[in-house]
Amino acid sequence: MNIKLPTLLLLFTVGIQAQMNTEVYLMDIISEDGNLTLGQAKNISNNEGYDNQPSFYNDNLILFAATNNGQTDIAKYNVRDSAIQLVSNTKQGSEYSPLKIPGKKKVSAIRLDTNGLQRLYSYDIASGKYNVLLKGQKVGYHLWYNEAVLVTTVLVDNRMDLVVSNLKDNTNHTFQKNVGRSLHKIPNSNLISFISKEQKNQWEIKSLNPITGATKTITKIPAAAEDMCWLLNGSILMPRGNMLVSFNPDKDENWSIFHQFKDKNLGAISRLQTNANASKLVIVSEVSPELVVQKQVEAFNDRDLDRFAACYSENVLVRNFPNDSLYTGNAILKENYKKFYEQTPQIKVEVVKRISIGNKVIDEEKVTLSDKERRQVAIYEVNNGPISSMTFLFGKKPTPDSALIIDKQLEVYNGRDIDGFVSMYSKDIETYNFPNELRSKGHQELRKGYEVFFQNTPDLNCNISQRIVLGAFVIDEEDLTINGTSFNTIAIYEVAEGKIAKVTFVR
Repeated sequence: MNIKLPTLLLLFTVGIQAQMNTEVYLMDIISEDGNLTLGQAKNISNNEGYDNQPSFYNDNLILFAATNNGQTDIAKYNVRDSAIQLVSNTKQGSEYSPLKIPGKKKVSAIRLDTNGLQRLYSYDIASGKYNVLLKGQKVGYHLWYNEAVLVTTVLVDNRMDLVVSNLKDNTNHTFQKNVGRSLHKIPNSNLISFISKEQKNQWEIKSLNPITGATKTITKIPAAAEDMCWLLNGSILMPRGNMLVSFNPDKDENWSIFHQFKDKNLGAISRLQTNANASKLVIVSEVSPELVVQKQVEAFNDRDLDRFAACYSENVLVRNFPNDSLYTGNAILKENYKKFYEQTPQIKVEVVKRISIGNKVIDEEKVTLSDKERRQVAIYEVNNGPISSMTFLFGKKPTPDSALIIDKQLEVYNGRDIDGFVSMYSKDIETYNFPNELRSKGHQELRKGYEVFFQNTPDLNCNISQRIVLGAFVIDEEDLTINGTSFNTIAIYEVAEGKIAKVTFVR
């Protein structure tokens, strides 16, 4: 909201980051006629704080790291009765990344003690009694290859290295330097997979034989992503925002969308894991950006400065659309709003309409100051829990035909009429990715970008699911169908002199 009306530690990465508010969700993997789909997602942690790093002890018990009285302990969720119990309640430290130990009724987990010592422990599943498994290594993540062989990522300087440890003969072998946190057994093989970060600009998924040390590249990752899992059909799943994408190394050339979550409670997905027969999937989701934004709206209206500022990141960026920076930093934000509250005894913000996509939330807001009202748009970007940027947009110039112009543009777009489509735009039209990454400029580039696209997309269709009109600005949430694939996008149109002068795409 524009104030100028009167005028635990997330470990095992390089460095220490602020702990996120995350939840664990469980769903069925449904197979019908050779096609895999996902059932409804159920929140099984339902706990304020960092609930993360889930794994299957068996088909009925799911382990995860859970926030408990200011620390992180191992929890187990019983699928049959939906009950949660603690496996550990360690006063001198917090546990992370719990896994079943093969052949035993025990769980292994990394423990960070209050004195800074970080080691791998085993815990009895019933009593919680524990003992150290690996003493000499600072383990980040681990995977049991069998009862005696552990594959681990070990913290070395500012990276993690892939180490295979044999608990029987106490040997340790480093097979790869600079790897990610995701370790998995590859179905129907004697191999495991890991993410190689050797090439900074192109991460890869590789296989490893922990006995021989042989490695092989499976595929490149299209965008830097830390987590993955395998399905029994040989496909890889990876998260991308609130979507899951898939790739089968044996038959696919490109990654494709496997599932897009529509549940507004789910935010960006960070981790995922299947059970042994890949009939169930657990994911970890950040708390929905919509919930974070709503909290700050309520805190603002309650004039609770501390609660309001807590919704924003330490380095939050506040700007006017598209990229006119006003200030940066939570401390400055808090000081500005403190002065604003002192000068403004009566203020209320009401959300008239809300559009969200990925980690971005766009609110049309009615602002009431004493007996005066005005409307504005606020674009919130949420990263790793808090709001990282807040962008204001004001409809300063009344433009009565702006929505009609966009409707006409939509009509010729769906008709794949390239001449009619280009005619709806001004000659110096500019298109951007939010906030100000230039995509194209002028009629020639616009035509070049859309002409072949229209020709190659016979099923092209766009429907408007939500719209905000603010003066010359029209903000549309668009449901698109392109070559059999459906997805959402948001377009911010700016109309001038009867033409579309600028479009900013928000994804």
